[in-house]
Amino acid sequence: MYKVIVRFKSPFNGVTRNLSVFNSLFSNTASSTPPPTQEEVESQEPNELQVKIDGLTKKVEEIDDKYKRALAETENMRLRMMKQIEDAKIFGIQGFCKDLLEVADVLQVAIKSVPRDQVKDEHFKSLLNGVEMMEKNLQTVFRRHGLNQINPLGAKFDPNEHHAMFEAVDESKEPGTVAVVTQIGYKLHGRTIRPAMVGVVKSTEKKDD
Repeated sequence: MYKVIVRFKSPFNGVTRNLSVFNSLFSNTASSTPPPTQEEVESQEPNELQVKIDGLTKKVEEIDDKYKRALAETENMRLRMMKQIEDAKIFGIQGFCKDLLEVADVLQVAIKSVPRDQVKDEHFKSLLNGVEMMEKNLQTVFRRHGLNQINPLGAKFDPNEHHAMFEAVDESKEPGTVAVVTQIGYKLHGRTIRPAMVGVVKSTEKKDD
């Protein structure tokens, strides 16, 4: 740094005074903060970009997670709706079937109430044959639409398909076995719409004397 010194004589006392004209200018410039170098600028820019990239990446991950969750919920809802539609197609006739079961019960009672070996009248025999054919055709229609009988005589008691009305003593059968069927049950496509009314063999434990 160069100093410009101007020497002059005072008209009053003749004392030479030194004036530093540019000293203050150069000193202020030297004391101010120097501008950042190119290396500092280049080192700061990647850090700021990385922060922005990290923030955007986090937002993208959050949006992607929400999208996948919404997609999964939509797929689950679609599957539930498809299941409900299929069930409606299959079991939509359940109420109608239950009403027809009463007709089938009446026909079966009518057939069982007449001993065939005691029927002598030909007209009555023809009528009985017609009732039997009607009952068989009705059962055929039931099976065609997935409605099947539950006749568990001699089978193990199943609370999902049978309704125990009473207990019976029968030493020839195992305890818990269906001994009597008072009313036949029905299933529609594997779903029990009317359980069979049964009597179950009672367990008889012999006491030692």
